[in-house]
Order: sequence, then C-alpha cells, then structure tokens
Amino acid sequence: MYFYDRGSMQEHQQVGGGRRYVASGDRMMMMLLELPPGAVVPMHSHPHEQLGIVLEGEFELIVGSERRDMKAGDMYIIPGGVPHQAIGSQKKALFFDVWSPPREKLLD
Repeated sequence: MYFYDRGSMQEHQQVGGGRRYVASGDRMMMMLLELPPGAVVPMHSHPHEQLGIVLEGEFELIVGSERRDMKAGDMYIIPGGVPHQAIGSQKKALFFDVWSPPREKLLD
C-alpha cells in the first residue's frame, strides 16, 4: 500500500489515554497520535528510535532527565532505550512520530 488516510487506518488505543494511527514499511513506521487533555502516557522505554513533531495543541514531554512544554512546530528525538513520558495539558495535542525500526507490538 502506498497511500494512507486516517479513515482507512487501524486505530489503536494509547496506554494512558488517546488514540494512534499507524502506517509501517519494512524499516520505518509512522504514527499520528492524539493525546487528550490530562492524559498521561507512563514513563517507558523501547529499543526503537523515535522522532516527531507537534502538529497542534500542547503537552509536556519528559525524555531522560529533561522536561519540555511542547507546542505546535516543536520537534523531538528520543534515542532507543531512553525513558520518556508524555503528559497532556489543557488542550488536546496532535503529533506525528517516525520510528525505526518499526515497533513489533504497540503496547505503549
């Protein structure tokens, strides 16, 4: 499959609240995530490299020992194995992630 739209993609529930829509190739995966106000994605890590950009809204992102209030246009890189957490603010956030290699399971 070469083209995707949100309506045809499988929706996954995010641990801690929210939804995500996933498209994957052999070596990379992309994900559109919606984080509702006040949702908390618990601290976790995985071996996959993750990078992304905030498309709309706001949330707090903790990567390792650093905390940032993220807003539209802000970008981040999370190396594999580094603990991280997302905390929803008062506005719904929409952000786009790219993963390498693709996740085998979508547990967190």
